[in-house]
Amino acid sequence: HYPLRRQRQMCIRDSITHQATVQNITLLFLGLLLFLQRLNLPMAYDTKNIRNVVLLGHPGCGKTTFAETMLFESGAIKRRGRVEDQNTISDYTFIEMERENSIFSSLMHAKWRDCKINIIDTPGFDDFIGEVISSLKVADTALMVLNARGGVEVGTELMWEYIEKFKTPTMFVVNQLDHDKADYDTTLEQAKQRFGNKVIPVQFPLHTGIGLNSIVDCLRMIMYVFPDGGGKPEKQPIPDSVMERAQEIHNQLVEAAAENEEGLMEKFFEEGNLNESDLAKGLTIALANQSIYPVFCCSATRNMGSGRIMGFINDIAPSPADRPAAMLEDGGTIACDPNGEPAVFIYKTMSEPRVGTVSYFKIYSGKLSGGTELHNARTRNGERFGQLYEVNGKSRNAIDGLSAGDIGVTVKLKEALTNDTLGGKGMTKRIDPIHFPEPRIRTAVNPPSKADMEKLVKALHQIAAEDPTLIVEQSAILKQTIIHGQGQLHLDITKYRIEKVNNISMEFVRPKISYRETITKEASNVYRHKKQSGGSGQFGEVHMRIEPYHEGMAPPAGLNVRKTEEEELPWGGKLVFLWCIVGGSIDAKYSNAIKKGVMSKMEEGPLTGSYCQDIRVSIYDGKMHPVDSNDMAFMLAATNAFKNSFTEARPQLQEPIYEVEVLCSGDVLGDVMGDLQTRRAMIMGMDAEGHYQKIKAKVPIAEMYQYSSTLRSITQGRAKFTRKFSEYMAVTPDIQKELVNAYQAELQEA
Repeated sequence: HYPLRRQRQMCIRDSITHQATVQNITLLFLGLLLFLQRLNLPMAYDTKNIRNVVLLGHPGCGKTTFAETMLFESGAIKRRGRVEDQNTISDYTFIEMERENSIFSSLMHAKWRDCKINIIDTPGFDDFIGEVISSLKVADTALMVLNARGGVEVGTELMWEYIEKFKTPTMFVVNQLDHDKADYDTTLEQAKQRFGNKVIPVQFPLHTGIGLNSIVDCLRMIMYVFPDGGGKPEKQPIPDSVMERAQEIHNQLVEAAAENEEGLMEKFFEEGNLNESDLAKGLTIALANQSIYPVFCCSATRNMGSGRIMGFINDIAPSPADRPAAMLEDGGTIACDPNGEPAVFIYKTMSEPRVGTVSYFKIYSGKLSGGTELHNARTRNGERFGQLYEVNGKSRNAIDGLSAGDIGVTVKLKEALTNDTLGGKGMTKRIDPIHFPEPRIRTAVNPPSKADMEKLVKALHQIAAEDPTLIVEQSAILKQTIIHGQGQLHLDITKYRIEKVNNISMEFVRPKISYRETITKEASNVYRHKKQSGGSGQFGEVHMRIEPYHEGMAPPAGLNVRKTEEEELPWGGKLVFLWCIVGGSIDAKYSNAIKKGVMSKMEEGPLTGSYCQDIRVSIYDGKMHPVDSNDMAFMLAATNAFKNSFTEARPQLQEPIYEVEVLCSGDVLGDVMGDLQTRRAMIMGMDAEGHYQKIKAKVPIAEMYQYSSTLRSITQGRAKFTRKFSEYMAVTPDIQKELVNAYQAELQEA
């Protein structure tokens, strides 16, 4: 019996040891959870349970209020703020609170059922389109908020261009249905006309206006009835009066779901319907493929409908893992894989007082935890992510880590800028950067004193680092500091920030125009430079012929070309320099000095001090002195010979012309056309785009000053425009005379 007793004792001992081990591991795990809870460092969400949503829409459609309601419904905040009370989560900067409008994109998050929903609220004004584009870059679903009073407005059209560019799955939210002028049916019809039959309603209101309290859900075939103060609705059967309409919409949703999956299509044909699980599966595929744009209803101010929308996002909207792999700059791709090599993309940077640089980023691959060091593919230097945060507006909560697909914030990165990609050591591949639009408006800036200029330029460059759509140019030829932006409001906000944050006064002044000078006929001149002041003097004589240059022109008549130099000018156009000296009247060693003299005048033309271009210069004769001739003498002789020849060659001043496209509603088309014609515009054509009219014109940049403000005024903000450089064209004789006289007067004053 001894062996049996010994074996039993050993089993009991092993069992006790095993139980102790399990207890120790359990206590250790519970202790770790308690430690993380005390530190308030939540665990990273799995990629499949992340939803990245961007709110888009025309100014005044209620995006900020809708975001506030989403946060309240999820329990992220205990009380809803109001834009009018300047206490909302997203519009938290002093300038946004003063203006009661969104100026910057704002990151928030809400926990809903199994998912973390990252919400990015964006400005509605197209002056801040850079904030919209950068947000769309990292979003996986777009919520286009429509105003039930105004329908599909011009700001919606602008956003849609970028939705199509990024191929972002999109949902529509018809807001402000409680307004007495709300018109859901018209808004829905406008959306279908503009965005096609993929626009399918999921819901419709039983009534609109002040009495709004019921929303019919055609996907779940139920009606939500809200209490007077909004909040959690009561589920009721759909009334018989609208059952036929609801059933018809339900059938459209079922068909849209079935069309995107062969198995579902077969099941639909066999059974004539789909169960809730199959319907969700089909709609998930349809939304991700942009085969459907579902439409929801809500009143953000009265807290009606947001919970159902968040539920749909949780159940149907694609996770980052469901979206196509991100494009790399070299044409490759990178999949959203939490187990892959780390790849972090900076989509936005801001500078905060007493904090420094705040970097907003999305993790495209791998995982990230506090204290990790990654390498910047642009600078090749390391960057340490000291602490990670998840944010709700200005409120930041430290977190332990983030997984692929999530969006987060860190502070005090040394060199990282917007559009930078950071990854493992030796990282060279860069995620395709955000492509921001060209500026549409410009102005020159002056500080109150020259002493403040350096501080002003530094402050402007800091704002430009945060906002890539703002370009700061210090023009040597125009002798002005010029800022380029998206609209007058964009520039006004920049001025406001400079004055309030940096305490530097500045004023906007009309920017000068970068004209070009050329000639229209041949002319010749002889100039002798002679200077004698004791000892060695200066002597040089140059015989010069200048002609308008064009490609393929014949050699100069009567001249024997010994050497040809053709130079592409940095500012555009060409200078062709021909050395035609025969017999050694001028030594060839002086050709470079003569060309330098010509170039000095090409850089500061005789008419207005503007650049000259497209001229052929032939040096065919001259004289030199064995003692007094030198490079300086011939350079000065060439400068004056060119100047004199230029004035005799029927000089022509050219101005920059821009291609301008204006999108506006038909009722203001005449006013927009009339204003363009007062700006010397050449109307190139008109097209219809949706229910808007597009005007194409060529307009001198000299006439585009403050056009953004004028267009907004004459259209009540219901128009947008783009511009891009087209060509240089000759100015009219009267304008040329006016500009030349102004330049001569300026020279005399100097």
